[in-house]
Amino acid sequence: MAKNEYLMRHNKVCTYLHYSICKALGNETTDKWYTNMPKPVYKEGDVTVLWNQAVHTDREVTSNRPAIIIKNKKEKTCTLIVVAIPADRNVVQKDAEKKLKYKSLCIEIQQMWSLKYMIIPVIIGANGIVIRSVRKNLEAVLGKHSIDSLQDSYTWNITHNTESTAV
Repeated sequence: MAKNEYLMRHNKVCTYLHYSICKALGNETTDKWYTNMPKPVYKEGDVTVLWNQAVHTDREVTSNRPAIIIKNKKEKTCTLIVVAIPADRNVVQKDAEKKLKYKSLCIEIQQMWSLKYMIIPVIIGANGIVIRSVRKNLEAVLGKHSIDSLQDSYTWNITHNTESTAV
């Protein structure tokens, strides 16, 4: 998959997740997820949602920019949502890779913010393949999410552009 196409699909899935999370928190969002422009920081009560923000730590951490971070001060938790759209044959490998990649950031977060952390990988193959843990992972994320909706989210722009440019 070309780099631009990968990034576009990744961002669409992230936008959908961010929209659903903010909607669950009571944020007045647009009617459609694909018209929503995520804010870098959204705060509602004790919950802060960070979109594509680097976490600055005391020690250097190479992977410090997960797709979405949900900080819940009341529950003393920090959820890192990491997204990838790899080739179908690499879905299982990418899931393990993402967990390992962000482990050092989680340790730093735990020390700096005194919050329990959770890494939630949302890995969907380029053709829609998912592993069993994706459903369980989505249940741990605030808001309503379905695998079908996530798969549709990254193909929406492709089909929309094709239809709008067809002659």
